[in-house]
Amino acid sequence: MLPTVSGKFGRNAIIEIPKAKPSGKFVVTTALKGRGRKARKNDIAVVNYTAKAWKRGTALPSTYGKGRSPKVFSVGNGAVIPALDRAVHGQRAGSRVLVVAPPAAAYGKTGNAKLGVAGTDTVVFVVDIEKVIAADSAVRGRQQDVSDALPQVRADGSATAIVVPDTAAPKRLVSRTLIDGSDLAIKTGQTVVYRHAGTVWSTNRGKEHATLFDSTWPQGPTSVIVGRGNLIEGLDQALVGAKVGSRILLVIPPGLAYGAQAQKHIPAKSTLIFVVDILAAV
Repeated sequence: MLPTVSGKFGRNAIIEIPKAKPSGKFVVTTALKGRGRKARKNDIAVVNYTAKAWKRGTALPSTYGKGRSPKVFSVGNGAVIPALDRAVHGQRAGSRVLVVAPPAAAYGKTGNAKLGVAGTDTVVFVVDIEKVIAADSAVRGRQQDVSDALPQVRADGSATAIVVPDTAAPKRLVSRTLIDGSDLAIKTGQTVVYRHAGTVWSTNRGKEHATLFDSTWPQGPTSVIVGRGNLIEGLDQALVGAKVGSRILLVIPPGLAYGAQAQKHIPAKSTLIFVVDILAAV
């Protein structure tokens, strides 16, 4: 016997737990079928959920609570517990999904003391799939030209290329909008879904094609909470205040990047170049 679910999509669900013990099976079933994009591997899902512990019937913290925000994650890559990942994979945006998750699919044998979940708890989730952002999403629109003294960028849904001029790198942070976004400006604390590619100015200066030290173009977008020090300082600064739907070119001096600390494929005191497609902000 499964729990019953009521209430409207986009609000806290009402979950009624049966008196019977859970079967121990991992169950994913659609309570409401949406009509949006079907979530596939490497897509980005934006979800809200309500949850209860089966044994005690107690409500667990949900994303609908005060001060809470939707969960944003890459689908099919183990970025979240299996209960949430499996709830989304193959489902359409606009769907409400009921999940009965034994410990292995929820919080494991150790549980989660902060949430009040024991290692033996079966957890019931009701997951509202608010949005699915395709893995091949890219900013659309006519790209503006930039000065020959700045890197040149070519990008589409599947690949990006950067050409670094044979000149000295700027000393200060440079941010240029290549494609204007029409959406709202990003605020500190928001989760931003974006694609990016990065290269080093000095080691690629004057080359026909720059070697990228990092790129999310091959596998799909990523997400991050901005303005909280989760990114190098120059990138964090540039994303706060930028508009969703924009493509931006950034040249970040060492003091706003990794400074004197060398990183893999990045020499010490390197000026970095990024191209960033801003796809969404939650």
